[in-house]
Amino acid sequence: MKQINSYKISITLIFTFLATAIFAQGDGSAGITEATNMVTSYFDPATKLIYAIGAIVGLIGGVKVYSKFSSGDPDTGKTAAAWFGACIFLIVAATILRSFFL
Repeated sequence: MKQINSYKISITLIFTFLATAIFAQGDGSAGITEATNMVTSYFDPATKLIYAIGAIVGLIGGVKVYSKFSSGDPDTGKTAAAWFGACIFLIVAATILRSFFL
């Protein structure tokens, strides 16, 4: 009984190995090239999306800084620096990622 089970397991392993060898022929360069093209095609829309988010964050930050400035809040400079820094970070991060990966 044990010999039949080991025989079935060995036959299954042999067929699995052969099927893998048959279907995995080639060096895979076509798949890697296609994957690279797909990933790099996402960078232009993603960069534009990050720029749009930066513009929206800048507008919201400008309104918040203006409202703090109008109300006479003493920490207006700190708030302006934080919002301006966030916008600059988004723009620089998008540019660096795009230039790094493309």
